[in-house]
Amino acid sequence: MKKFLALFALPLAVFADGAAPGAQGSMMQTFMMIGLALVFFYFILWRPEQKRRKAAEAMRSAMKKGDRVTAMGIVGSIDKVKEQTVVLKMVDGAKIEMLKAAITEVQAQEESKAEAVTEA
Repeated sequence: MKKFLALFALPLAVFADGAAPGAQGSMMQTFMMIGLALVFFYFILWRPEQKRRKAAEAMRSAMKKGDRVTAMGIVGSIDKVKEQTVVLKMVDGAKIEMLKAAITEVQAQEESKAEAVTEA
């Protein structure tokens, strides 16, 4: 247990002694590290998320009647496109209304027909 405490006591003593004389330099290093972290988060997290969001919005705005869509595991063909929602027609003829924001994948009408031909 004493060895474990000794491992933490030495670094704490070093930081306590070095904090007072170089306070100006350490503030500059702190600001540089914060700036570097912000740049890192921008290029790794925020920017790719903005691109994904714009692509999803473009995909949802390009939907038209007859396209095959997937929304929360529900697969159907678009019967009617409204401002905020779409009406999906299921295989058995049932129709449901879903929010556009819930749609995760859109296959154009031509693509879905080509897949049906290749599967048959």
